[in-house]
Amino acid sequence: MGNTAYLGIGTNLGDKATHIRRAVELIGQRVGTVLAVSSFCQSEPWGFVSDNRFLNVAVQVATSLSPMELLRETQSIEKLMGRTEKTTSTYADRIIDIDILFYGQMVLDTETLKIPHPLLPERDFVVIPLAEIAPQLIHPTLHLRMEELADRYR
Repeated sequence: MGNTAYLGIGTNLGDKATHIRRAVELIGQRVGTVLAVSSFCQSEPWGFVSDNRFLNVAVQVATSLSPMELLRETQSIEKLMGRTEKTTSTYADRIIDIDILFYGQMVLDTETLKIPHPLLPERDFVVIPLAEIAPQLIHPTLHLRMEELADRYR
């Protein structure tokens, strides 16, 4: 388990807390050792209109998977939990969403995976839970600690 990855998990359908707990459990079974899970963070839908608020957490996991294997595994967990398709151009309600936020200090920019997650600094529902579990984690391109990014939203 040589690499530390940070994931963002969100849901705005059904029993949200149960969906989050199940996703974390599956991550522990299929991705690696879950080292930390933030408190639940409620948020309004981002990028689309819905009556359903989101529940979000950040997760720290030790993994031996490569970034692309991690992406395949998180997408597999989403499908297993009932997610039918990944968001492309428009956002919609979803039973589960697992985003790779960071993978060590790696910077990766491919068509299928961008690390760090490019929208992370704009999303308080990602930054605040991440700052809770990893306040000293440094964003590899912005060179700011998570607690510094979170201060923008407090």
